[in-house]
Amino acid sequence: MNLLTVQGLGHSYFGRKVLDGIGFSIGTGEVVSLVGPSGSGKSTIAHIAAGLIMPRTGRITRGYRRHAMVFQEPRLMPWATVAANIAFPLKMACLPRRDRAAQVLAAALAAGLEPEDLPKYPVELSGGMRQRCAIARALVAEPDFLYFDEPFTALDVALKRRMQDLVIAASAQARFSALFITHDLMEAIRISHRILVLHPTGQGIAGERILTGDPATRSEASVFASREAFLTGDPLFAHIHDLDERRRP
Repeated sequence: MNLLTVQGLGHSYFGRKVLDGIGFSIGTGEVVSLVGPSGSGKSTIAHIAAGLIMPRTGRITRGYRRHAMVFQEPRLMPWATVAANIAFPLKMACLPRRDRAAQVLAAALAAGLEPEDLPKYPVELSGGMRQRCAIARALVAEPDFLYFDEPFTALDVALKRRMQDLVIAASAQARFSALFITHDLMEAIRISHRILVLHPTGQGIAGERILTGDPATRSEASVFASREAFLTGDPLFAHIHDLDERRRP
């Protein structure tokens, strides 16, 4: 069963076409990464699919029950504690205050936070801890679909890997599906079941590659070998590191 289906998606900014003919689907329990050159429209696709932007053309079919989104910046409320930030979706869903605490704690633990972190404010947290809080906020309402919009771009290599491991573990435990936007091919290989490659100018999906094995079982050696094979021997990935800042929305 497909939880997300995108058909004939097109979009323009100020009369300039940036996306056209985008189509793909994501099935139950599947994590799909979308890679492509910077400025090619990857984040715009995720925002349209999530309903944050209205497309110029195309159709989005959402078969999931509830979705959440993790952005590149944590986007936490600075005046609220970690617990209050995590609980925000539950508050918006009008869940009684007495019923929120257990779900907040469970989501915090799943994101690698500790109970003693809950009374802290964002200013007291490191960059990695703030991103953990953002992930916990996404998990707290138990979504069956998640959108990740380059969430670990600003983190250092070691911390990025820990965050990737967190996504892999959370996906395996909660069995959510996800669209993961990234410019890091190694990251896409580590966390995904399938990789979609966006055309360099946003004119459709250039192709896809299905990854073997489960993300939780892949070794670093196999991830690195796959990356090298894609970059050196697969023409589909020839332009994923190109940069066209003029196309950035």
